[in-house]
Amino acid sequence: MGNKMQSAGKPEECQSHIRAIHDTLDILNGKWKIAIIGSLHFGKKRFMQLQREVEGIGAKMLSKELRDLEINELVTRTVYDTKPVTVEYELTEYGKTLQYIIKEMSKWGARHRERIMHAIEKDKAYST
Repeated sequence: MGNKMQSAGKPEECQSHIRAIHDTLDILNGKWKIAIIGSLHFGKKRFMQLQREVEGIGAKMLSKELRDLEINELVTRTVYDTKPVTVEYELTEYGKTLQYIIKEMSKWGARHRERIMHAIEKDKAYST
């Protein structure tokens, strides 16, 4: 019984842990930021490339999310003096520190999808 109490941790440690999770979620909140970071994981992208890769996002929302990511120093925006003007986005070194988390989310999501699809196939086999 003593081991269970020790492994539970102190209330202040738990609060600090939860606060840090909330801080992370506050930065990465919403439907799109993680997908944008995931796309930029593969290198610099122009605005239209990002919009095509992040399926379902509109131009106005992509612009807003990129601005938020830029404010939080996760993404840099580089404007090239070309005609028409070319703008590229890429992860900052700080933004790249999220790659491990994003990669693990991707792995977990793929395993979860496989698990659910397997369960659906199993249910179909039982119902026929």
